[in-house]
Amino acid sequence: MADQIGERRLYIDGELREAASGKTFDNINPATEECLGVVADAGAEDMDAAIAAARRTFDETSWGADHAFRAKCLRQLHEALVAEQEEIRAELIAEVGAPLLITYGPQLDAPLQDGLLWPASRAESYEWERDLGVAEVFGSKSRRWVAKEPVGVVGAITPWNFPFEITINKIGQALATGNTVVLKPAPDTPWSGTRWGRVIAEKTDIPAGVVNVVTSTDHLLGEQLVTDPRVDLISFTGSTATGKRIMEKGAATMKRLFLELGGKSANILLDDADFAANLAMASLTVCTHAGQGCAMPTRMLLPRSRYDEGLALVEESFRTIGYGDPADANNFMGPQISEKQRERVLGLIDTGVKEGARLVLGGGKPAHLPKGWFVEPTVFADVDNSMTIAQQEIFGPVLVVIPFEDDDDAVRIANDSQYGLSGMVTSADEGRAINVAKRIRTGTVTINGGIWYGADTPFGGYKNSGIGRQNGEEGLAQYLETKSYAVPAT
Repeated sequence: MADQIGERRLYIDGELREAASGKTFDNINPATEECLGVVADAGAEDMDAAIAAARRTFDETSWGADHAFRAKCLRQLHEALVAEQEEIRAELIAEVGAPLLITYGPQLDAPLQDGLLWPASRAESYEWERDLGVAEVFGSKSRRWVAKEPVGVVGAITPWNFPFEITINKIGQALATGNTVVLKPAPDTPWSGTRWGRVIAEKTDIPAGVVNVVTSTDHLLGEQLVTDPRVDLISFTGSTATGKRIMEKGAATMKRLFLELGGKSANILLDDADFAANLAMASLTVCTHAGQGCAMPTRMLLPRSRYDEGLALVEESFRTIGYGDPADANNFMGPQISEKQRERVLGLIDTGVKEGARLVLGGGKPAHLPKGWFVEPTVFADVDNSMTIAQQEIFGPVLVVIPFEDDDDAVRIANDSQYGLSGMVTSADEGRAINVAKRIRTGTVTINGGIWYGADTPFGGYKNSGIGRQNGEEGLAQYLETKSYAVPAT
């Protein structure tokens, strides 16, 4: 086992501590299958203490009302994380299997840039009260106003694929709006959560109980957050199946919910698109981070009139993708997060073959990488949109290529999905591309390579891709309650 590089302790009520039981679990490097170190394996008693601390702090302190102090604390936290940026980068490569190059983008540098600073600025400038003026109702005049108040205790449950990016966006918006938080990181990437506890404890003025971090191998601890009446809102990013269970279990206590769930996004190239320019890097949109991204455009829709031309360019792109050791800057693709995840991906690939899709390349374990949970970059052609591999989220480096007849057919195929998270449209005619994009029922759409990402941009999906939005004004709003007031007008 290598020297431990991550924080092993829980963070509860302002204290860095071991699990009450003393138990720990191993943190495994998915690229080498070696143990990086250990982390506290919390139980129900630890989660109860974390919820109690968050509840008490919200109910009994001025945290929720002191907007300027919250902004100051978020800026402190930003500065502390920037000071540890390179250590965080190494940690993401080691425990997530994130390729070095994407840590300079969405895994780390991009969200760190504004994930806390934008919410901090909004804590100071947000319209916390709105004057409705005087109105005569039932024969008497009243002065009325509307106030925004924090929801209360937020249970934040984060996944393993982009753990820093998702955590910073949950914590930034929840704290900016005056809530307290219990963070439960995914057990596959625990240090991406526990670091937050240590940094908050050592380098910020964030009061005890405002943020609590509980790591565990027991998925029922997440359910404990969902069912506890002291928790007001669940902010969850993960699978649609788990999101549906959270909705069901949270109903008894009327939990407010933000759910960012699965996707099966379509990348539509219209018949006038520059195929050479846009398909030369096709593999990067699907294979980056081994396809472990919910918004990745894993269905490619090509016009039947140019299908063979487009497929040849896609195949060439996939054959040149660099993959292997995520610490090597030449690799855009690392391993699957776990052996279980790799077997799931390989099983869906087998299903694609059995259902009649044509396997163009890949489809197995790379022979040159005997260690690590790698899957070959994989392309399927002649896919019907009704096939399992076109309907289910694979979460691996697998692209399915589907032909379409015209713009209407492309829109029909893109929308023929239980998901509605993201998508892409490319055309030489920007107006045509925008018209197609307007008809696609997804929460985000990239048009001709435009990038919508940012802390000020709401992200989330239609249909089974979730409820609510992360980031932007819409993201702030979901962490707030609305209260209307009236007093007699004099």
